[in-house]
Amino acid sequence: MSRLLVTGAGGMLGRDLLAALRPRDDLSVTATTRADLDIGDPDAVRDAVAGHDLVINTAAWTDVDGAEAREQAATAVNGDAVANLASACAATGARMIHISTDYVFRGDATEPYPEDAPTCPVNAYGRSKLVGELAVTRLLPDAGYVVRTAWLYGAHGPNFVATMLRLAGERERLDVVNDQRGQPTWSYRLAEQLVALTGAALAGHAAPGVYHGTASGETTWYGLARAVFDLRGLDPDRIRPTTSDGYRRSAPRPAYSVLGHDRWRAANLRPLADWRSALAEALATGRTR
Repeated sequence: MSRLLVTGAGGMLGRDLLAALRPRDDLSVTATTRADLDIGDPDAVRDAVAGHDLVINTAAWTDVDGAEAREQAATAVNGDAVANLASACAATGARMIHISTDYVFRGDATEPYPEDAPTCPVNAYGRSKLVGELAVTRLLPDAGYVVRTAWLYGAHGPNFVATMLRLAGERERLDVVNDQRGQPTWSYRLAEQLVALTGAALAGHAAPGVYHGTASGETTWYGLARAVFDLRGLDPDRIRPTTSDGYRRSAPRPAYSVLGHDRWRAANLRPLADWRSALAEALATGRTR
């Protein structure tokens, strides 16, 4: 039986990951939350990693706008602490799967970013996450996996889909950005994909490196909002398109965050399904807030 350590187990993705791992009787899972393990403490990390065959790191600083004002603090979590985990894995021979983001890209592409596309973050959050990516690939060249995801929604944390459902009961009209394109990704489906990658990595069937853990297809935030309303039996025409200029925030957002999925096929794993079918299932099963 392989031993698996999950960090950030109290978060939206972490909680879904534990649920997706539950049926696997070939894996012994140790789950740690922020209260259980400070991944910024190298000694604590070494002790936690010891005896495990693979670590999945879902712990992260996720406040994008907050990172703009506190980049050093964000980098300590998304970069330096990730290096602690990767270093501990390297010392024991464990494999590591680290969750990263589409925000490592500039966002000016016109076709899906392949896994080896040049990175160029446009905000502090993206820069902090890139530091973590580079630590994994540097310290674990033969045992490190970086899974970039984007536009996550799910049952266990604040997210765009939950916000739209809440605002549907509070406002007659909603203005939603229509000039940013991406791939809405259900955290539970991503969790299942991480479990599949775990099995492939432990069996030696998946090469280390970067994978893109986003749903297939693409839309805008406006398109996603309309889909949420439509699937819930609400009038999608209550959603009005607007531009990013109308919603200025501290951190600039990439205009194009569509990612390619070729590495999954190379590992004989299917990429995630289309975003709309996943959204329909998430809403139908109640696995979103």
